[in-house]
Amino acid sequence: MKIYLSSYRIGNKPDRLLSSHAATARVAVIQNASDGNPDSEGRAKALRREFDELSNIGLEPEQVDLRRFFGKVDTLARHLDRFSYLWVTGGNAFVLRRAFALTGLDTWLIAQNAGDSVTYGGYSAGACVLTPTLKGIHLADEPELTPAGYESAPVIWEGLGLCPYCIAPHYRSDHPESPIIEKSVAYFLENAIPFVALRDGQAIVLGADRRSNETAGGDA
Repeated sequence: MKIYLSSYRIGNKPDRLLSSHAATARVAVIQNASDGNPDSEGRAKALRREFDELSNIGLEPEQVDLRRFFGKVDTLARHLDRFSYLWVTGGNAFVLRRAFALTGLDTWLIAQNAGDSVTYGGYSAGACVLTPTLKGIHLADEPELTPAGYESAPVIWEGLGLCPYCIAPHYRSDHPESPIIEKSVAYFLENAIPFVALRDGQAIVLGADRRSNETAGGDA
């Protein structure tokens, strides 16, 4: 599986998201990290922005709301067979991780990792959930945030481990979360947790059709 992990939005070199192995241009846009955001108008505006950015590089975006698939692991897996790309947006990494668990998307992605038919792209929370742990990110995101429909889901601290190190997004960038990310970086350093700090515009590319890992959009 090709993996494209960005600090914020699609990054400065969006063409790096594209995969030569993709059977279709269809991309499932997953916005569930924002399920705790009460600003429905702002969320809709952000979704349109994601659609525009993905369409500009030749992809065909369609929203996949994981809340429709809570407890429906097989149904989600069949639905995702229609897509060659997933694009997972920012928000609260702990909410997103629980949504992955409630739908089986976490185990589905781990199973896809050995192949090259799927490309996973995501930023901020959408990047952090693929790392080994969400510890450190708890200083930026509220672990106990519980949107409607998530009441039975406990906090999950483990990431999927598909990226071998943690990610500190928005590092020293013009972003409102940049100051608090400094605390996450300090936590990683104090606890000897391997990590990469990404500035907005940068992205990490891992996996299929890459001979080695790389940073797109500048030096990390």
